[in-house]
Amino acid sequence: MSFLSISRLAPRLLSSKNAACVVVAARNVSASTNLKDVLADLIPKEQTRIKNFKQQHGKTTIGQITVDMVYGGMRGMKGLVYETSVLDPDEVNWLSKEWAKRAALPSHVVTMLDNFPTNLHPMSQFSAAVTALNSESSFARAYSEGVNKAKYWEFVYEDSMDLIAKLPCVAAKIYRNLYREGSSIGAIDSNLDWSHNFTNMLGYSDPQFTELMRLYLTIHSDHEGGNVSAHTSHLVGSALSDPYLSFSAAMNGLAGPLHGLANQEVLVWLTALQKELGGEVSDEKMRDYIWNTLKSGRVVPGYGHAVLRKTDPRYTCQREFALKHLPNDPMFKLVAQLYKIVPNVLLEQGKAKNPWPNVDAHSGVLLQYYGMTEMNYYTVLFGVSRALGVLSQLVWSRALGFPLERPKSMSTDGLMALVGAKSG
Repeated sequence: MSFLSISRLAPRLLSSKNAACVVVAARNVSASTNLKDVLADLIPKEQTRIKNFKQQHGKTTIGQITVDMVYGGMRGMKGLVYETSVLDPDEVNWLSKEWAKRAALPSHVVTMLDNFPTNLHPMSQFSAAVTALNSESSFARAYSEGVNKAKYWEFVYEDSMDLIAKLPCVAAKIYRNLYREGSSIGAIDSNLDWSHNFTNMLGYSDPQFTELMRLYLTIHSDHEGGNVSAHTSHLVGSALSDPYLSFSAAMNGLAGPLHGLANQEVLVWLTALQKELGGEVSDEKMRDYIWNTLKSGRVVPGYGHAVLRKTDPRYTCQREFALKHLPNDPMFKLVAQLYKIVPNVLLEQGKAKNPWPNVDAHSGVLLQYYGMTEMNYYTVLFGVSRALGVLSQLVWSRALGFPLERPKSMSTDGLMALVGAKSG
């Protein structure tokens, strides 16, 4: 069965022109174009399917935990359920208009954003504004009034839809305040798709940039539940914190250098390479530069991935966009040249499990080309996109009654005793 949720709406929602290409959900669902009605039809079937699966296989072992995994940040442990989905095409136009209806920000959030100092990082502003939006939470109100747990998902859905609708307004307000002298973000146009409204509010009118943003917001939306932002929203949501608080927590994780800042690191490294080696760089000089980076104890940013073991398909999407729209851009040529050289160097070094480029190897270069040079802001774009995935999962988590997440922790002495190791 394919699961219908917000996370895989992105490729189709971001441009209503793509409606004809949408994959139809594997099961027949209600003909309604209201996403909530479709979910109401699907959820009982999925609840029954999972209940039956757990009854038959609940005691089945699915993996082995090693000491290295425990000390290695639980890397590779199978410990989460995170659903994915496809979309019924009839919902595309409805969702674009629905998000336009829900987009307005409460005045206290606008005032707060306008009063932030300009030296406060864009991600701090973004997270704080999302937390403050919790004043609008339908779930928080319903929970305080004693709503039956079977209805949790309905209120989480309402919050998630409201938040996805408002995030471009929050993000655009931050951008205008910091980089465009506080100019107005303008009004939402219900006839435009989500990304087009976002680029208009940011102040960009180039149709190619709008198309890039459709791509960017699609490919950054989700890619499994163990990454920091997705896992954080899942964990905080499991405590029945509302979607605003859960998403804000996820954004604080995304702001970390090891998660959401990677495309900035790629740009800084590429700029340093250009400064040292000049415009046209021979393959031999570039290979030497890469080796010098590795021998100095640093990594080549934009290469490798915690999960993937091949070229990130999100990198490939961006490469195809660049080949179509900016094939002669010097920075893109540099990225393309690195794609030829870096994997072989990393394989020769012998340390990398995945020597191939990831999504961050390309995204910053594209944003720079279209004039968005404010690197500190890039993670906010990432956050707007990531909402599509993590908030849809919150709806499913509450619909399926997932419990409070509470893994067992151990001390080093306790772990040594468990495996029969000598202490000291």
